[in-house]
Amino acid sequence: MENKVVGIRFKQAGKKYYFDPRELELPFGTEVVVETIRGLEIGEVIEEVKTIDDADLHGTLKPVLRIATEKDLSKRHRNQEDIPNVLSLCKHFIGKHGLQMKLLDAEYMLDRSKLVVYFTAEGRVDFRELVKDLANEFHVRIELRQVGARDGAKFIGGIGPCGYLLCCNTFLGEFETVSIRMAKNQSLSLNPTNISGLCGKLLCCIRYENQTYIEHRKELPKMMSKVETPEGMGTVVSVNVLEKRVKVRLAENAINEFDVDELISIKEYDPLEHVNGNDA
Repeated sequence: MENKVVGIRFKQAGKKYYFDPRELELPFGTEVVVETIRGLEIGEVIEEVKTIDDADLHGTLKPVLRIATEKDLSKRHRNQEDIPNVLSLCKHFIGKHGLQMKLLDAEYMLDRSKLVVYFTAEGRVDFRELVKDLANEFHVRIELRQVGARDGAKFIGGIGPCGYLLCCNTFLGEFETVSIRMAKNQSLSLNPTNISGLCGKLLCCIRYENQTYIEHRKELPKMMSKVETPEGMGTVVSVNVLEKRVKVRLAENAINEFDVDELISIKEYDPLEHVNGNDA
């Protein structure tokens, strides 16, 4: 069964969620009011109305309640203005209870039915007394939400080792799996300092070129392979995966560089064959 949906996000570089647009005209960039599992929120249309299959839906498809009015936008602005005071008091109560947690951010739901406070911590935190203090102070329902290291970096932002603003804080809507195998596939240094982001996890950008490396490696010979070139037989001594070029040691130790398409034939390097040949 197909469903008519519109893609909405609630934060810059936030995750995209699908909602039922009903009969509303919702061009890109429209701000709308929707009800989420947390309460009423204002989101931005980042994907215009389209149809998708049931299999692509995650959970119940909730409707867009209305296009955000001036009153809605004014409420959001007032809520945001109060957040610095909220964070200041949160820090006070965290210190009062001696809790080992790092405060990240807070936000009110549009109708102030709930205040959500985000934090990171090394382990589990007993914040029951903190919740009581915050509820007494702000007179709303309090939700404390512990997030992981990558989400923590997304909240705070910063400058990556490349010199640019963090991907997660500018455009990366969802985190995808990054593995040490990807780093090996790209011949990156496995020193944690070199391949870790500010969050302490593997750099998200390691994933960007990984598929290209996989596809290019299928066409390239391995190191020490015997290849026939326009200049004669030789041994591969260096591989440029992205440019699909190899350096080949030819006769008299001359080293020339070739595009993979220039190679006439390739005999892949076999370590076992090499050992057996030496034993002979």
